[in-house]
Amino acid sequence: MLVISGSASPKLSAKVASLLGAELVNAEVRRFPDGEIYVRVDAELRRKPVAIIQSTCPPQNDNLIELLLLLDAAKDLGAKRIIAVVPYLAYSRQDKQFKPGEAVSLRTVSKLISQSGAEELITVDIHQEETLGNFSIPAFNQTAMPLIGRYLRNLNLENPIIIGADQGSIKRATRVALELGAEHYFLEKRRISPENVIVYPKNLEVKGRDVVMVDDIVSTGGTIIGAAKILQEQGAREVYVACAHPVLAGNAAQRLKEAGIKQIIATDTIEKDVSVVSVAPLIAELIK
Repeated sequence: MLVISGSASPKLSAKVASLLGAELVNAEVRRFPDGEIYVRVDAELRRKPVAIIQSTCPPQNDNLIELLLLLDAAKDLGAKRIIAVVPYLAYSRQDKQFKPGEAVSLRTVSKLISQSGAEELITVDIHQEETLGNFSIPAFNQTAMPLIGRYLRNLNLENPIIIGADQGSIKRATRVALELGAEHYFLEKRRISPENVIVYPKNLEVKGRDVVMVDDIVSTGGTIIGAAKILQEQGAREVYVACAHPVLAGNAAQRLKEAGIKQIIATDTIEKDVSVVSVAPLIAELIK
């Protein structure tokens, strides 16, 4: 087994390679003067199984094109089996048509990955697991929520309560809560636009307790900030945020801090300062 690291996931790739006892290959990635991406895999891949690890986090388009070029290069080099490990899968939230004429971006991306040479796909906490049916190759989803729950155990939280950012996150909140033996609920919300979300408060017993808001992705932080305000008004002791994918667009991290969030706890599906939980064991286990 060889592990090929894309430029978006160097630390995660090294961890996975170490756990597998596999050779790590750092692909050469650079840009031409006109901005196009150049990729070269300088390794002997013929008849060898290969895992290419490349998150398609922002800048999504650049990282996606790099992934496709890496897959195609591995295929040309005669790799025996090519596994695309895409810890954060861009465009996965547009998994169906909401209005006539919309492109189903997940379907398009799945075609590109499959046709570029991937024979299997591994991802982490995809927005909706059933959407993996868009892939024509075997596609597997792992959840990082139990790992996040185990990390929270070490924080000595005060009578913690785990809250999903919306009803869709109740399963994630449940998995985190199980690791702590804690209560879990969810907040109701209504999205007016991509930037405008109304959060509906619930009568939760949070006074004097530490609250952990759980979601798969934290992007702008708007939903979290609105919910944190409500929880603080209800007497929460401290409010934490936990997620698999810390997109944290623009100044989202700063805005969350200013809103009184005690800590952002995230995984290394996107490698950032808040990535304190590694998904390497999940990926290595599935590759094995």
